[in-house]
Amino acid sequence: MRDLPQHRPVLAGTVHNGTSEAGVRLEALPEGHLLHVLGAIEPSALTGALAKVGFAKSAIRKAGFRQWFVAGDEPLVPASLDALAAALAGKAYVMDQSHGRVRIGVSGRSSRVLLSKGTAVDLDPAVFLEGHSVMTMVGHLSVQIVRTGEDSFELTVLRSFAESLWEDLSHMAASAEKDSA
Repeated sequence: MRDLPQHRPVLAGTVHNGTSEAGVRLEALPEGHLLHVLGAIEPSALTGALAKVGFAKSAIRKAGFRQWFVAGDEPLVPASLDALAAALAGKAYVMDQSHGRVRIGVSGRSSRVLLSKGTAVDLDPAVFLEGHSVMTMVGHLSVQIVRTGEDSFELTVLRSFAESLWEDLSHMAASAEKDSA
């Protein structure tokens, strides 16, 4: 049907114009899947359940007390969601958040300088280890920050705020690039 809305990635066409010498890269990550899992299940058991139903490449991020986000680049197949819900029955609940949240990658040698302009979280690698995540504010927006590498992070934000966060990060990147020069 032609009158049905068509999916368009919210950050499609956005580009950060920073130079490679500046040390900051912003990237709109694929709008694959993002699942919110709630329940008294250990991360190792969640990892096992994910592997059994085809989500082995997905990353698990702590999102609060007995809460995790399961993020991946592959689009969600409804049958896979049903299989995961069945595998977690009695242990945890799973809710699809893929349509409601967007992931943004921030990387480069000045990535911590950039993020420190918007949040009070201590992002020092000795404190905020790779794989760690935190729900925090970046400016006025609620964001989950995950360290994905030495100088790389992934930010997850509500879809309706993604463009605003992108604009804020672009402005902070310009400032971070000046500070690191």
